[in-house]
Amino acid sequence: MSQTRTLSLRPEVKAAVPRTAMVMAAGLGKRMRPLTATRPKPLVELAGQALLDHVLDRLRAAGIAKVVVNVHYLADSLEAHLKARSGGLEVQVSDERELLLETGGGLVKALPMIDEDPFFAINSDNFWVDGPTDTLKLLASHWDGARMDALLLLVPQARAGNHSGLGDFHMDCEGRLRRRTRSKVAPFVYTGIQIVSRRLLRDAPDGPFSTNILWDRAIDEGRCFGAVHQGLWFDVGTPGAIKATEQALDLA
Repeated sequence: MSQTRTLSLRPEVKAAVPRTAMVMAAGLGKRMRPLTATRPKPLVELAGQALLDHVLDRLRAAGIAKVVVNVHYLADSLEAHLKARSGGLEVQVSDERELLLETGGGLVKALPMIDEDPFFAINSDNFWVDGPTDTLKLLASHWDGARMDALLLLVPQARAGNHSGLGDFHMDCEGRLRRRTRSKVAPFVYTGIQIVSRRLLRDAPDGPFSTNILWDRAIDEGRCFGAVHQGLWFDVGTPGAIKATEQALDLA
């Protein structure tokens, strides 16, 4: 039976907050059309601020020092924005102009720029509000490198703003994840926020591929874990979701 409690940090684990993050910003933004006709999805604004800037602000607040951002669609616009708005963060660009590598391939290409293990990997099309404590710091407090190759931040389906799917994962009492069975409902939705070890990327395929391939291997090995987000979370991947999020948080 799935458990809905958060993963408990073992007393012997002393996890520090990773100071490096990969931000996934290379997608084509097809679901966000027509807003992405002339700008990349990470530069679409929510409450007057680019989605990418919301993420960068949260990373900075959590103490992250270095961010690697991958680019593909309208990459020049993204690079110019990053140069103007880095705000004290060390920012490097992983260039996918020639070939969009999907989430897994994007991580592999960026890995030489990532000099820390583990590190955050965060999608740019989600918006979250912290619970009682900083979300990224709380996630880091659950990291146990001896047991984990990936630690995913999850939100209960009932609290997944703008999400209309059937959920993504079940979680046992230790925090280990398993996939939703086809045509069934799962209680947890992936937020697009995770901590990963370089081990997760070992023997990765060449070229474009989804991180799901790596997660599935980690699940089979019992090394893919989840922790439950304590605040609010919204999928902001469509124009309607932008407006709904602003209305829900009274940010319009």
